[in-house]
Amino acid sequence: MRVRRNILITGASSGLGAEMARQFAAKGRNLALCARRADRLDQLRAALLDAYPEITVSVRPLDVDDHDAVFRVFHQFSDELGTIDRVVVNAGIGDGKPIGTGGFAVNTRVAQTNFMSALAQCEAAMEIFRAQNSGHLVVISSLTALRGFRGGAAVYAATKAGISSLAEGIRGDMLRRPISVTTIQPGFIRTEMNEKAGYPMMAGVEQGVRSIVHAIEREKAVANVPRWPWSVIGVAMKVTPLRLLAKFT
Repeated sequence: MRVRRNILITGASSGLGAEMARQFAAKGRNLALCARRADRLDQLRAALLDAYPEITVSVRPLDVDDHDAVFRVFHQFSDELGTIDRVVVNAGIGDGKPIGTGGFAVNTRVAQTNFMSALAQCEAAMEIFRAQNSGHLVVISSLTALRGFRGGAAVYAATKAGISSLAEGIRGDMLRRPISVTTIQPGFIRTEMNEKAGYPMMAGVEQGVRSIVHAIEREKAVANVPRWPWSVIGVAMKVTPLRLLAKFT
């Protein structure tokens, strides 16, 4: 399988993004990393170059809700590295309030960041890939994309369903071109965003991201990860009656 040498990751200052950067660096890949917290990016860059001095690590601050900046930063990375071989659309937030309880402002922010800003990242990435006639777009969605979730997770799940559908549409556009599209739908992985949530069967971040990186490297169309137990749970979620599903979500 083709090696994707230059990899751009958004939301790379912590959580899944930072761990993906570490694991791809260990494979000898060059990295273009962006996130809001520039100080954390600088610390991550220093640690990666100390461990893997043979790779290139470029960092830039980016708030993905600034859509003009998304396009500008992606193209700056492309100019700097010569090509971008893979873009991982990872930046997102986990928040939300039950619908109709006065949380519209919070829910709007979740919808904006997790869908509209993901759309901006996909647009910017695909501009580069179409011009190169090559590339690999990776969208980090969630297993919550498979069903509607209740309570504070309702909007979050809806945004993840949206970006999973968006990725499939892009994949359909690229069927006859040398551009791959992968949708990653993780189950519960322990990160700063959810470590206090107490979800069942939560994987550690290193283990969880190892399964994500494996699926990305295989360039699967859709992957529910970690494969065990989330591939099985994903199938069950699709057929579970809503009344029963609501007891566990």
